[in-house]
Formats: sequence, C-alpha cells, structure tokens
Amino acid sequence: MSENDQSFLEIMEDDLTVIASENADEGILEQKINGSRKWSNYLVGSMVTIGGIGFLLASASSYIGRDLLPLGNPSSLIFVPQGLIMGIYGIVASALAVYLWRLISINFGSGKNCFDKKQGILILSRQGFFEEINIEVPLKDIKAIKLDAREGFNTRRRICLRIQGKKDLPISKVGSPPPLLELEEEGAELARFLNVNLEGF
Repeated sequence: MSENDQSFLEIMEDDLTVIASENADEGILEQKINGSRKWSNYLVGSMVTIGGIGFLLASASSYIGRDLLPLGNPSSLIFVPQGLIMGIYGIVASALAVYLWRLISINFGSGKNCFDKKQGILILSRQGFFEEINIEVPLKDIKAIKLDAREGFNTRRRICLRIQGKKDLPISKVGSPPPLLELEEEGAELARFLNVNLEGF
C-alpha cells in the first residue's frame, strides 16, 4: 500500500458511514461504506445551485436593464462594479455546484472493506473522482485493532488497523462519531474475527 493510497483513505474517512455485515461460517467480514450520497450534501448542493443561478441572473439583469428575478430590483444595479461582481460570484458558485453534484452522482468515497480469511487478505475499495481505488492488505500484516478517540471541540472516534511497517489505517467514520460503547463493541468484534489484540482507551 503506497503513501498516496494511505492519504486518500485518510482524506475520505470524514464522509464514511459504515454498515457491517458478517458471514462467520465463510470466514468473511464485509463492511459497506456509504459515500457522498447523503442528505446534507444534497442540501448544500441545492443551496449553492440556487445561489449561483440567483447571482448570475442578477448580474444579467443589471447588464440588460431588465429584471430577470421575481424578487428585488437587480436591473437598477450598475453593471460595473456591482453587476460584474455578482456575475463572478455566480460563476464561482455554479462551478462549485457542478463539482458537488458530480461527487454526489458518482457517490464519491463509497465502497467496502472486505476481510477474507480464506484468501488471507483485506480488500479496501473506494470510489474515486475518476476511477475506483482498490487496496489489498495481507491479514497477517494486521497486528492489532486500535480504537482512536479524541474528545473536545473536534471529536473523533474511529477504528484503525495497526499494520506492520505502515501507519495506522482508519477504516470507520469520523464524522458524527458513534457512542464509545458502540465503537468498542465494533472494534472487539473485528478483533475477535481477526484474532488480534484490541488497543485503545
């Protein structure tokens, strides 16, 4: 696993929601990861889109001298500098909206963690901006399950894999941190499945 792959997973962890499913008889533990398709992103994308269109229409109204918006009186604005600045705001907001809707459409960050005892491998997959990213980690290199909790203004609660010769690899969400008991139970279940130590707290 390269440093770039590690960095990608660390960046993406803020937007991950983990839903675990296990088939112990087959020696497989799979965790499905939700990406950018969540209601908060839809809300932000909608607000930015409406704002961008509004600024562009206000700019166009000041340029042609006719109101294109049902609210206010943007045609009375002087195009330079007021209308021009609104146009710049509109272009920036529209570009940001396109970017946000692109992330939502491809479900950026979605994927799964698949622990396969038969093959002795962990397969991590995440949907990148242009392609799906897949990382394979031998289970024998996983030395422990680490519970990482940081309280305070920027609370962080997550499960990490302690991998031999590598940085700790986070595999669960950081945003909307789960209760400590739930995090500990999930970590203990994974540690039992992999037959490794549980560290933390």
